[in-house]
Amino acid sequence: MANTNEAGRLKQETAIEKIIRRPEIGSFVVMLVIIVALAIASEGKSFNALGLKNNVAIIAQYGIIATGAAVLMIAGEFDLSIGSMIGFAGMAMSMMLKWGLPFGMGEATPVTAFAVTLAMTLALGWLIGTVVVRSGLSSFIVTLAFLFLLRGVTEVSFRLINKSTQISGLPDYKEESWFANLLGGDVFGWFYDLWFMLGGNLNRRGEQWVEGFDARFLWWLVIAGIAYFVLSRTQIGNWIYATGDNKEAARANGVPVNRVKIGLFMFTAFCATMFAACQVFDTNTSDAAKGNLMELFAIAIAVVGGTLMTGGFGSVIGVVFGAITVGLVANAVFFIPAIDGAWFRVFLGGILLAAVFANERIRKRITGGI
Repeated sequence: MANTNEAGRLKQETAIEKIIRRPEIGSFVVMLVIIVALAIASEGKSFNALGLKNNVAIIAQYGIIATGAAVLMIAGEFDLSIGSMIGFAGMAMSMMLKWGLPFGMGEATPVTAFAVTLAMTLALGWLIGTVVVRSGLSSFIVTLAFLFLLRGVTEVSFRLINKSTQISGLPDYKEESWFANLLGGDVFGWFYDLWFMLGGNLNRRGEQWVEGFDARFLWWLVIAGIAYFVLSRTQIGNWIYATGDNKEAARANGVPVNRVKIGLFMFTAFCATMFAACQVFDTNTSDAAKGNLMELFAIAIAVVGGTLMTGGFGSVIGVVFGAITVGLVANAVFFIPAIDGAWFRVFLGGILLAAVFANERIRKRITGGI
């Protein structure tokens, strides 16, 4: 009898069983359903030239921060300060572009403003991570505290300096700076050029309608691609999964758990900075409130994408599917005016709850838990 049970346990899985066990399979199915439903309900408008660009823009901005949140969650931690970090980074960059570098260091350029801002946000990410690992406190509580601290300091500081928590009317740096254009301009213009050559992408005058995707799409692909490679192909990726699965066992096997966690908090700060930089150079404005609730969207997308709340399990591909799903639904109100925008929150809450149950079931199947 024991041999029979052992043989059943070791029986090789079929291809379908392997696919079902993948963490991103649920988000992939939901994504397909949403794409088909939105295309039908909007009569194709959501995926015409302009609709596709607008959808990809919001999907990419969600994807950037959700990638950082998901990798950190795989390591068993949360970062609720992402939204406040976005507001801080955007305002800091805009302030330097408007008033110059701090301490009288001279006039700011897009490159120097971004570099100084990134240095500050990485330092904050390091500080948050250090407090978490040194204190032993829950990252949920620590980062919740930094959410309020950072948001409050941002608003107070910029009211004192700028008399407002909003900055508008910045020059269009994309016209004179390759760096600003790389963050806020258009990318993959060849796609829309080809679409135009094939007889589509036409405005009412018969001219080319859309020139390219927002640059944040490129940066999302870069960030997600690097995160996928690190998680699936490197020792650091193994360390991240091991840390989230059982940090004490990982530490006993030589994994630098504290450095891994601190590094990932810095990575989420980097993602928040990229989110803010793309917005600043795209719109030539900033607002301290720009990142409000983005930390919750990032975590929700990570969970919808198959990342476990308890750590040790998840994938970047699932986060991509989750970002597409949430982004399309968030933008649906613009293509289907009859839909009340509040239904987006209802949908997000529903699929988030369903994802938690599905992920828990997958975890139990893999670990043999009850």
